[in-house]
Amino acid sequence: MRHKEILDTQKEYVISMRREFHKNPEISWNEFRTSKRIKEELDAIGIPWIACAKTGLVATLEGEKPGSVVALRADIDALPVTEQNDVPYKSINKGVMHACGHDGHAAMLLGAARALKSIRGELAGTVKFLFQPAEEKAGGAKLMIEDGALEGVDAIMGIHLWNDIPAGKMNIQAGPRMASGDVVFIDFIGKGGHGSLPNQTVDPIVVASSFIMNSQAMLSREKSPLETVVFTLGEFKAGTRFNVIPEKAHMEGTFRCFSQEARKRTGEAIKRYAEETARSFRAQAKVSIVEAMPATINDPAVAETVKTVAEKVVGSENLVWQEKTTGSEDMAYYLQKIPGAIAFVGSGSSEKGKSFPHHHPKFDINEEGLANGTALYFGFAVEYLEQNH
Repeated sequence: MRHKEILDTQKEYVISMRREFHKNPEISWNEFRTSKRIKEELDAIGIPWIACAKTGLVATLEGEKPGSVVALRADIDALPVTEQNDVPYKSINKGVMHACGHDGHAAMLLGAARALKSIRGELAGTVKFLFQPAEEKAGGAKLMIEDGALEGVDAIMGIHLWNDIPAGKMNIQAGPRMASGDVVFIDFIGKGGHGSLPNQTVDPIVVASSFIMNSQAMLSREKSPLETVVFTLGEFKAGTRFNVIPEKAHMEGTFRCFSQEARKRTGEAIKRYAEETARSFRAQAKVSIVEAMPATINDPAVAETVKTVAEKVVGSENLVWQEKTTGSEDMAYYLQKIPGAIAFVGSGSSEKGKSFPHHHPKFDINEEGLANGTALYFGFAVEYLEQNH
């Protein structure tokens, strides 16, 4: 009961901080003001911190008694999106917006830090608070790890506010939760010429079009019908004039999977099919695949601990099942190193026209979900340290 009262005192603070972050968004690797404000708040709380991963930081709260080390992670970057909401806390930075909920993540973690500091005497172990930059660029978590953010850490938990789940509900499940995300670059190189004499050319637009139209059918025969693979080509550039056949067609895309084996096999299939398609038209294909993020896979034991805490926060009846998503999250890098889990905390609104998807220019969260996320951060740290002291 005392813990609930402590958390209740953080509600207005968390909402206020979330709105401040929302009003002053910063894109990946440019979170200078955000980082400065988090440091100021931690100083006010009395929790020491060190800079990490350029604009990130790691704060450390040592309990009165020895024990395990648990980490809580929040990402802090925004997106290059122009906000279309008419709210008092609307972004003042042109073309930049917190369109994914990271403003809420940072605010909830600060609220949890304040609450945990107030019960420091009860803690048997250490809590590390990871405020991570550049999740949207898929590089922040890697640099945090390289800079030592996970040194000595036994387990980690992260939260993603989720508009597909109504506020007041949560989702925590073991196993794959989000997909890997890799980037594909393809150049089809032909022979240019006049549009009236295609027989004198090797048209790379035709080659690229054939690849686009047939790649989905090809992949459907490369994988099990029970396996999820998503391949999307989002960029296609070719040509300069209506009657000129160009030398080259350029494409960029992404593919998503839930296992390392499927990831490797899909990349090999895309490369092979692009090269074979080009060869059949007497063209060439140059394929480059850049590995971005691995799949986000929750550790069963840690997920069970998070679930236990979530039941206390929102009740077992408000824990919902959710299919894994083909979106990607660089929380995956932490989970490759140590046991951990990511939880989806409901932030959707039941009011018609109020709940927009992530990355939408009208994205906003139902702030009722912030208290639940704060309590989940707090409760997981307490529960894990009690179980593992």
